Amino acid sequence: MKIFDIAMKDLVRNFRSTFGLVFMFGVPLLVSGMFFFMFGNIAQQDEFSLPQVKVAIANMDRGGPKFQVNTKHIPGSLHADTMGELVVGVLSSEEMSDLMEVYQLPDPESARAAVDSQQAQVAIIIPPDFSEQFADVYGKSTIQFYQDPTLTIGPSIVKSILNQFMDGMAGVKIAVDVAMGDGETADFSRVGAVVQEYLDTSGVQSEDPEADLVEIRTPQKEPGELEQEARNTLMGIITPIMGGMMIFYAFYTGTAAAESILREEEEHTLPRLFTTPTPQATILGGKFLAVFLIVFVQVVMLLIAADLIFGIRWGQLPSISMVAIGIVCAASSFGIFVNSMLKSTRQGGIVFGGILTMTGMIGMIGIFAMGSATGQKLSNTVSLLVPQGWAVRGLLQAVNDQTPLNVLLSMLVLFGWSLVFFVIGVWRFNRRYA
Repeated sequence: MKIFDIAMKDLVRNFRSTFGLVFMFGVPLLVSGMFFFMFGNIAQQDEFSLPQVKVAIANMDRGGPKFQVNTKHIPGSLHADTMGELVVGVLSSEEMSDLMEVYQLPDPESARAAVDSQQAQVAIIIPPDFSEQFADVYGKSTIQFYQDPTLTIGPSIVKSILNQFMDGMAGVKIAVDVAMGDGETADFSRVGAVVQEYLDTSGVQSEDPEADLVEIRTPQKEPGELEQEARNTLMGIITPIMGGMMIFYAFYTGTAAAESILREEEEHTLPRLFTTPTPQATILGGKFLAVFLIVFVQVVMLLIAADLIFGIRWGQLPSISMVAIGIVCAASSFGIFVNSMLKSTRQGGIVFGGILTMTGMIGMIGIFAMGSATGQKLSNTVSLLVPQGWAVRGLLQAVNDQTPLNVLLSMLVLFGWSLVFFVIGVWRFNRRYA
């Protein structure tokens, strides 16, 4: 049939253009490849580590007579004569060594000066009456926390650990208050005994692992599982970007392919073709079919190339097939519609640089704003005002392994856009060449 002959002629001519091939296949794959290598190393990191926080402690606690708490759980320390030493021992323990480097200074001024000179990030100042106030039923004493104002994460971690420890000590103080009884004077030997008993019964420092109230375990993962997690993270970034580039350039290709009708009109090849016995409807039908075939080849090749090059999985075959057909129909009919509104190819630059770019960026809000609550709201509202937005929506649904039934609504809307664009475009071209 002549309609297929005309379509194949235009198809071959378009694919002989080196610039056209680079624009249809090279640019989308190149842009996606840049993101692939950009985020590849980030996604392959097995863990996130923080540098040690240097903590200067000025322990001014003078304690009291015969105050002693056994702290076998603190390496390098067999006992603490004051509550201040207990705090220092906990922060200096082996369990905390990965997070903080602790050293003591003789007075508060030296500790603050260490922070001011950036020799330490945090200064902790324990007041002289810390143990006395701890033993007093109504006593209250405050540990001073002094930090470098230019830092946030490290000091926040140290502060959180210190607060957690002091919250636990508040429970000890309640136990001390009950054990001491109302109206009794501070007996540091009894205070030490109560603290020791509380620590033993709470499982904080028990030598028997089975006596611990909380058992901490780190999930053991095989190297293959870690590699798979890194791969999934990378694909979660690259897949939407590659899909967005494919949709973006499919609409460009559809418009550029349909522009050949205007170009042939300006070169006077199309009017001469109308003088042949071939009906005008057949000629225009062949031109329109060529646009659909060009975009179809582009979309299918990009889907296959992304799978082979980047290892992208597009979801269930029926779902992604529906999405691919919807993208082809929308991009092709959009190109026919836009060119039917143009008087000459000179106006094509405005369309390419303005309308297509604007609608394409609006449609891809859901991709570039992933993970943002505001971006998701815009994606569910503003992006759906253009056909590219529905194409992106359907593609992401397919990628998330949703069934064809779940993708159906997006595709029906996309086919509705396609039908409107195609009917208007064909009508205007027929009137133009009537």
